[in-house]
Amino acid sequence: MGRPRHIVLIRHGESQGNADDTIYQRVPDHALELTATGRRQAASAGENLRALFGDEPVQAFVSPYRRTWQTFRGLDLDPSLTHAMEEPRLREQDWGNWQDVEDVQRQRKARDAYGHFFYRFAQGESGADVYDRVGAFLETLYRAFDKPDFPPNVLLVTHGLTMRLFCMRWFHWTVEEFESLSNPGNAESRTLLIGPSGRYTLDRPFARWRFPDPLVGEGFRR
Repeated sequence: MGRPRHIVLIRHGESQGNADDTIYQRVPDHALELTATGRRQAASAGENLRALFGDEPVQAFVSPYRRTWQTFRGLDLDPSLTHAMEEPRLREQDWGNWQDVEDVQRQRKARDAYGHFFYRFAQGESGADVYDRVGAFLETLYRAFDKPDFPPNVLLVTHGLTMRLFCMRWFHWTVEEFESLSNPGNAESRTLLIGPSGRYTLDRPFARWRFPDPLVGEGFRR
């Protein structure tokens, strides 16, 4: 089959943690479930995906978190056309010890000042760490494209930061460009569409909260 026509990235629906971040003191991040709103969001997103995929097969890769699997099931894709695999490299950024809420809030402020890509949470990960494992997953995905029976549609059910870092790695965005973009909303998707030249483009951009510094990254020459 070669390279798929659609590579869809979708963020999980609203989780218990999105609705109330104090729950992290009691429930591990990976075990958080969708709220009723999150389940409705997944069902609505599923209508659009079923229309996009039609009667074509789909290869799905799902983060191992409970909320991502619940989102995948809520999409209600045709099981006879969809093969789903758990992919730990698409998991959420590890934020470290969530039980100390005051410390996490301090670290969040430090990350906002230092930068989401480089700041590493104590006992957790930086955005750069997530970027590295997303890059490793992409190498696996590229090799899968060579299989003659690889489906024309790929679906990644993952997390907001991971979606941005996937696109950063795929499109070779600079760190400055990554830092200028916002995460998608719950159950929002972005689709990589293949063109006649074989190159992919995004169906729509990520929301931008600021413009990159023109003296940083690809706009800077010594």
